[in-house]
Amino acid sequence: MTAVDPDRHVDERVARKVAEQARETRWKHPSFGKELFLGHFRLDLIHPHPSGSADDRERGEEFLGELREFCETIDGAAIERDARIPDDVLVGLKRLGAFGMKIKPEYGGLGLSQVYYNRALMLVGSANPALSAMLSAHQSIGVPQPLALFGTDEQKREYLPRCAAGEISAFLLTEPDVGSDPARLGTTATPVDGGYVLNGVKLWTTNGVVADLLVVMAQVPGKGITAFVVEGDSPGITVENRNEFLGLRGLENGVTRFHEVHVPESNRIGAEGAGLKIALTTLNTGRLSLPALCAGAAKWCLKIAREWSSERVQWGLPVGKHEAIAGKIAFIAATAYALEAVLDLASELADAGRHDIRIEAALAKLYGSEMAWLVADELVQLRGGRGYETAESMARRGERGVPAEQLLRDLRINRIFEGSTEIMHLLIAREAVDAHLAVAGDIIDPEADNRAKARAVARAGGFYAKWLPTLVVGRGQVPKAYGEFGPLATHLRFVERSSRKLARQTFYAMSRWQGRMERKQRFLARVVDIGAELFAISASCVKAAADGDRAVELADAFAKQSRVRVDELFERLWTNADDSDAVLAKHVLEGRFTWLEEGVLDASSPGPWIADSTHHASTAENVHRPTPRP
Repeated sequence: MTAVDPDRHVDERVARKVAEQARETRWKHPSFGKELFLGHFRLDLIHPHPSGSADDRERGEEFLGELREFCETIDGAAIERDARIPDDVLVGLKRLGAFGMKIKPEYGGLGLSQVYYNRALMLVGSANPALSAMLSAHQSIGVPQPLALFGTDEQKREYLPRCAAGEISAFLLTEPDVGSDPARLGTTATPVDGGYVLNGVKLWTTNGVVADLLVVMAQVPGKGITAFVVEGDSPGITVENRNEFLGLRGLENGVTRFHEVHVPESNRIGAEGAGLKIALTTLNTGRLSLPALCAGAAKWCLKIAREWSSERVQWGLPVGKHEAIAGKIAFIAATAYALEAVLDLASELADAGRHDIRIEAALAKLYGSEMAWLVADELVQLRGGRGYETAESMARRGERGVPAEQLLRDLRINRIFEGSTEIMHLLIAREAVDAHLAVAGDIIDPEADNRAKARAVARAGGFYAKWLPTLVVGRGQVPKAYGEFGPLATHLRFVERSSRKLARQTFYAMSRWQGRMERKQRFLARVVDIGAELFAISASCVKAAADGDRAVELADAFAKQSRVRVDELFERLWTNADDSDAVLAKHVLEGRFTWLEEGVLDASSPGPWIADSTHHASTAENVHRPTPRP
């Protein structure tokens, strides 16, 4: 790769002056993840490992004990077989207070920390993933979270006790023709005397089939997207379909139509036009529920892989002692530790409340969903034919019923839920590289004078303050020793070096592509993936330092595996087939290769690609199912 020409950007004297000025700047809400992308390895933000109060731990452990005892009575196989969560399970969870885990005690909830909330989801998800999906949709993105952040005192007093007592809530944003582009939202909220009238259709409404309360995003004409709390049994609301999926068969997810639904003005959350901000802010912390399920899945995969690989014998040895299988076991074990480390760190930063965790939460969701899928896939491969066979079939044959294929199906949605992997790449890139983008134009402009460049750099903050002399002038920076981490120190030095390298590569890319940078989505995805690996190495090493000697081997193994992936990603930043792939895709869309599709039948049924979402009264049966009270 061609090095950045320092003379094109800023001279050494300007760099020094900028560094001196920006060193005086302090972030009010620092972000370890953002600094990492900007080439500044702020280990002090995550080490010593943050931890909650003794009271949080005591209440959390007490609840987990009660929850574990109840979960041991749940027949997860029955939920998978019947595609429905039994009423007695819902009643039991409500009695435990599981629907109010994150709601403050003053509103009737348990007030658990984010750490223990996630551990509870991990435990419930091990009984059946549909249960944790239901609980997390209710509390992480449903009524409790947006009201806790943006609701009035009156709204909190009205709705939070109901949610804590077990009235189920749902979050309604997606529409048949609107996914990750909410600006095109078609559901309307027309102002009338005393409130609004809602019209529209919402798709993939998790919990929508059983919800008592809804958070609905709708367009107020002339004002923009606005959030509302809506009673689930309001006249004019029809749940038209209970959707069925590849996995999570117990998920109560549907299509909800609103026709002339009146909503009182007091049910509006925040100001008119603030709905998108409310949705995105809610999702920031809400995303941490998904990596909790992913970490839990990886832990179960490790248990099954260990037991099976010790029991199954081939060619005179347990299969786990053959190198091909040993590599899979090592990957599963190391990754399980890393996923829990990433989850714990992001959750503890959220609990501390001193950090901007948008990037950390997004990285945890992205990394957890991608790596847990790979872990589950390796477990299926490791189990061979039994990995592909259903647990019920194995049990009928007299063998232990291991639902590995079910886990693979259940985990697949996490790469799509609450921001697909592709959208998460773009979201993180935009957040993480914001400082780069804010100053790139002035810095790379050969017509700008040094004063303009210095002002642009000063606006960028921490990275340019500390590392610009290295980035532009080329002075070497020796990583710190990190001696207190013992054998893991070498991995932290790698993270520090790689963080600066990543910032340099990003800066160079901006100087190369300038305004076209935002369209280089595959390049940005690799940048984000490198940052995710570096974040995971950091979290694993910090957690191992707190966990003691028993964890060092796991963190060391993970870091070695991760470093191989980082090196490959760096290589692929500039050596790839991105340009030729874009040309080929263009030709495919133009119909140049339709001949390649000949010789097969199309198994899909007739119908439009996108269902009609015209604003009219529903003629479909209302499949809304009220749930029992404790």
